[in-house]
This record gives sequence, C-alpha cells and structure tokens, in this order.
Amino acid sequence: MNYIGSKNKLNPFIKDNVESIVGEDLSDKIFCDLFAGTGIVGRNFKTKVKKVISNDLEYYSYVLNKNYIENHKPIEAGKELIKELQEAPAFSGFIYKNYSKAGQGARQYFSDENARKIDGIRISIETWKDKGKIDKSSYYFLLASLLESADKVANTASVYGAYLKNLKKSAQKPLSLEGAYFEFNGNSHEVYNTDSNKLIKEIKGDILYLDPPYNARQYGANYHLLNTIAIYDEFIPKGKTGLRTYNKSEYCSRNYALQAFENLIENADFQYIFLSYNNEGLMSLEQIEKSMSKYGSYQLASTDYQRFKADKTENRIHKANKTTEYLHILEKK
Repeated sequence: MNYIGSKNKLNPFIKDNVESIVGEDLSDKIFCDLFAGTGIVGRNFKTKVKKVISNDLEYYSYVLNKNYIENHKPIEAGKELIKELQEAPAFSGFIYKNYSKAGQGARQYFSDENARKIDGIRISIETWKDKGKIDKSSYYFLLASLLESADKVANTASVYGAYLKNLKKSAQKPLSLEGAYFEFNGNSHEVYNTDSNKLIKEIKGDILYLDPPYNARQYGANYHLLNTIAIYDEFIPKGKTGLRTYNKSEYCSRNYALQAFENLIENADFQYIFLSYNNEGLMSLEQIEKSMSKYGSYQLASTDYQRFKADKTENRIHKANKTTEYLHILEKK
C-alpha cells in the first residue's frame, strides 16, 4: 500500500540502529510501535522480540495491525475464505452509492463495478462474523485483505484526499481479493486504536518506536475512505470528496506538536526511545534534541531516501525528490 511516511524502505536503517543500541538479541524485549500506520515497522520486529505493542488513532490502521501484528497463528481455511469472498455477489451498497461515478455523489474513487464488489465483500465479511462462521482472527484477516485489495484499484493519486477525473489503468482492473498473509510466531501481541499520548501512560516496555505525523496532513482525511470501508457505517459524506468526520492529531499542528511530543517522552516508561522524523517536519532538530536530552542520553542518526510523492512536483511545498530521515535516539534515565 502506498502510504505517506511509510518506513518500508527504511526498515534496514531502523533495525540496524536499534540493534546497535539495544543489542542484536531482542528476544526478551517488548517493542512498541506507537504510531503504527500500516504496521510495517512492527512487522519487521514481530519475530525478533518477545512482544509487539501496536497502536494508531485511525481504524483502518487498527484493522491492518490486528491482522499483521496480533494474528500470529495460521488462519484455518484462509485461502478458501478468500476464494469464497472473491465470488461473493456484488451489491449496490454504501460505497457504490457514495464513492463511484454512478452513485449519488458521482465521486469516482472506484469504478462502478469495483465499488459494488467492495460492498458485496464487506457485507459478506460482517455477515459471516455475526453468524459465527469466522472468528476474530479471521475477521481482521479478511478485512485487512479487502482494504489492501481495494486500495490497489482506487482511482486516486495514492491518497484519498481527492479522486481522479478519469479512471486510471489500475482502477479499470477488476478487484481481485488477495489474502493479507502474516508471519507466524509463538508470541502474543497487543494492538490498540487510541490516542498515543493517553496510551503511553498505560503501557510499558523496552523499546519505543515513534513515527508521528510530520506535517499538517491529517491521516484521517487523507485515508478517510479506508476508514469507511473498515467501519462500514452509515453517515452523510461531506463535500465533493465525501469526507467523514475524522480524527485530528496534535502532531499535525505547529502550535501543539512540540508540547504533545514533550508530554509523550516524559510519560514513556521505556528505556530506549527511537523517533523517526524528517527534515520537512513541524518540529526542528534543535527542538527535538532539547526535549529528548532532558530525559537521558541522546544521539542522532540520519539517512537520505526518496520522498513520498502523491502529487505533481510543482504543486508541492517541498519540491526535492529526496529527503533526509532522522532517527533521534534516547536512552532514558
């Protein structure tokens, strides 16, 4: 899934720095991914640590991590369930009515056919859960599979802040439901869907990884349609883009980001804290260093990488193709 701030390409950089500070053997450590997104960093540590604690404020992220992180044993009949859902009858439901060109909002986020397919699959998953055909693990596996498969045929420029006027080639392809398969291991993990600054007061562990929003883009707005598919509730979509009411993070505000961050660090009951933040963020290098240094031994690592692009270069505030990713490291006293 194309995702703002994804750390997929940066996983080796993060892993190497964690192991250089904490040690290569992490098998007795609790690792917390507090702003998990698609869970790509937590997934990378899932088989290396005793437990992963994963959290994100967005519900679509919660669904993905309930599958990729919390699920750790094989799903019985997983492939058969995926095949059966792929053949589920299409239905002119909420997605079709509100997020296809044929619908009342004429919002072409999906082709008419794919919107009806998404509705049919989503309704089938909920029906199966209500009737006891699938358990909780299977439910999140199937929901995660639908989210990722729907994203592949979305008629957007990677994010859902707007849809394209004409169907792009990938959006013209029929939706093909692919299983969101996860790594097995013998350990149990925890996944939350709440405010990080509240959760930090209720958990503890060894390694805390932080990847908060860098800028004013609210994830709840940019990925609102994934939340809508995941929650599948009834509401009146707002405006041309069909927004739902969404969460707003203090980390997306220049006025509140630093204060929220300082509060988080102060309340963190973790020995090692790693913060990913780039050179285009709302908080400056100096502000972050000053805040973290209050609580222990601080150091900084950095690497250059290709920046996320969801629009044309001339429309962006930051026009460079590359950005510098910083990993702020704190060993807390």
